[in-house]
Amino acid sequence: MLKFSLLHPQILSSLGKAGHGSKILIADGNYPFSTRLGPKADLVCLNLRPGLVSVTDVLETIVTAVQIESAAVMEPSKTGPYAVKKDPDIFKNFVEIISQQNPSAPPIKLQRVDRLKFYQQASSPDVCLTIATAEQRIFGNLLLTIGVVRTVN
Repeated sequence: MLKFSLLHPQILSSLGKAGHGSKILIADGNYPFSTRLGPKADLVCLNLRPGLVSVTDVLETIVTAVQIESAAVMEPSKTGPYAVKKDPDIFKNFVEIISQQNPSAPPIKLQRVDRLKFYQQASSPDVCLTIATAEQRIFGNLLLTIGVVRTVN
């Protein structure tokens, strides 16, 4: 029996095949999963109904299983129909959850990527796993890079 919180068989399989530098996309309910899936990415659909399961629910579980080296978010537009005047609250949630991995280290800084470049990165061959959530908060897409697990001899 497993002793950590991640139990989903397909997610465990995908992470078991991944390594340092592999990427994981945890995406909100607005993300275009069918047209922006990486060629090597496994797609896991956890979008049962609006709001269930959220990106932060998934992130809280993923950080128990892999070391996060870096994280990227889609930069909110400052103009146009989807303009956002301040950072979405979910960005703060991302930093808080990832920082739980190593509380003594400085908080991780989210890399901000233009929307179209984010889509390119999220559909690249480096992405091993895409998790579709039913997150309703805007800009709830998070692209994680798996880091190195250091062991002490």
